[in-house]
Amino acid sequence: MHRGKSKGSWPYDKKPVLVFWETTKACQLKCKHCRAEAILQALPGELTTEEGKKLIDSLTEFGRPYPILILTGGDPLMRKDIFDLIEYATEKGIRVGLAPAVTPLLTEDTIDKIVEHGVKAVSISLDSPFPEVHDSIRGIEGTWERTVWAIKEFLKRDVAVQVNTVVMRETLEGLPEMVKLLKELGVEIWEVFYLVPTGRGNFKNDLNPEEWEDVTHFLYEASKHLLVRTTEGPMFRRVAIMRKALEKKGLEPDKVLKPGELYFRLKRRLVELLGEGEEARAQTMGTRDGKGIVFIAYNGNVYPSGFLPYSVGNVREESLVEIYRESELMRKLRSADFKGRCGACEFKEICGGSRARAYAYHIDPLAEDPACPYEPGSYLRLAQEFGLDFPIGTFGEQKPV
Repeated sequence: MHRGKSKGSWPYDKKPVLVFWETTKACQLKCKHCRAEAILQALPGELTTEEGKKLIDSLTEFGRPYPILILTGGDPLMRKDIFDLIEYATEKGIRVGLAPAVTPLLTEDTIDKIVEHGVKAVSISLDSPFPEVHDSIRGIEGTWERTVWAIKEFLKRDVAVQVNTVVMRETLEGLPEMVKLLKELGVEIWEVFYLVPTGRGNFKNDLNPEEWEDVTHFLYEASKHLLVRTTEGPMFRRVAIMRKALEKKGLEPDKVLKPGELYFRLKRRLVELLGEGEEARAQTMGTRDGKGIVFIAYNGNVYPSGFLPYSVGNVREESLVEIYRESELMRKLRSADFKGRCGACEFKEICGGSRARAYAYHIDPLAEDPACPYEPGSYLRLAQEFGLDFPIGTFGEQKPV
């Protein structure tokens, strides 16, 4: 959320672009895939107001430009001091993004208050264009209708709205209609979450590697209609680079890369709804869990991301700057010190696979991503055959063969 333009020169070894703070576990929703396993009441051990302000202070220790602070949960609106924390951060010159849950707490007055406190961007979860599917996932009837209302209200107030959609079995077939709905609402940023079986996320709702690949190719086509980003789906960057390079040479990516039937079905539906689209806007910024991203849990534990529950420290015991820069795991994640196919892949710098999914399946955050079917070296061979470009920074020190 709120990432702005590509930060190719951002010093990832020194500071994150985004700091996610799980301000509370409390939330009124009952989402079946909830990473936080949110509950109605705050858990003991939640960072206090003063501890939260100390955490905010620590972001300034990274130096300007400061990381962006994303207040999430649970539902951050369940904290009575949330607006004090927002005000404190903005007064420090820190940009704040908010990820509120759509519950009875998110009223018109609350939206006005969010705007008045200087929040310029929010992320709102909308998992399906079909109300019954979204409400089933979120656990409360009527949530879809309230979510669409909230999106419209924020947009009316010139707040940037990023819509988050989880891809899993229940939401897969509605992806083309989702693009159409977002276009109709005037949403310009779509953050697509690749399900990771963590928290309440269930292994049976996960897709197989071929399906994930087809979804990824489809999202590139969707990016011809709005800006598409992915969470825990960094293979989107690989697919976008490959497809763009082929298109630049006047080649048809579908014929060269040969995605599967699921992709063609989703693409056909998208074209029926919205036409072919224009130039792709696929964000391929090179962040990943632990590289440009860090997550602070409700109790101060620090993780490489919210979907990778592997603690690398606690802000109550040491500074966030020190944890981010010096943690052994964080260093390995940033240096792409991966195992298996991810370690051998020419895209390991800009992609690197989902570290959270590697941990969920292999209990090893450095293992290969089981969702990715790509065989390392395939692009290098294609590049040699068709004379394709090698985007600067994509392959690290890798040279064309």
